[in-house]
Amino acid sequence: LQLVESGGGLVQPGGSLRLSCAASGFTFSGNAMRWYRQAPGKGRELVAGITRDGGYTDYADFVKGRFTISRDNAKNTVYLQMNSLKPEDTAVYYCYCPQWNYWGQGTQVTVSS
Repeated sequence: LQLVESGGGLVQPGGSLRLSCAASGFTFSGNAMRWYRQAPGKGRELVAGITRDGGYTDYADFVKGRFTISRDNAKNTVYLQMNSLKPEDTAVYYCYCPQWNYWGQGTQVTVSS
């Protein structure tokens, strides 16, 4: 089983990034997926989740209206579109499969001018 995140980087406040998480080794379309993040010195926190078919999504209050989670089951990939980024969004972002309790390695997002 493997989850590989990509798309992180340095962006100015107000900017956008799109994270991707490529899955392999399990039936991706049969699993809900989540994005978490962990800022320096803080615990890991849930950012967004999506059901197996993408029909239902949920977001933490601090990203509602700015972030969008989506998935492409044909590509075994889940995405996190992040708009209107703030310095407090700086963190390592992780992809997570709850059914398998499996984490990706994370991708760093830094929001700074």
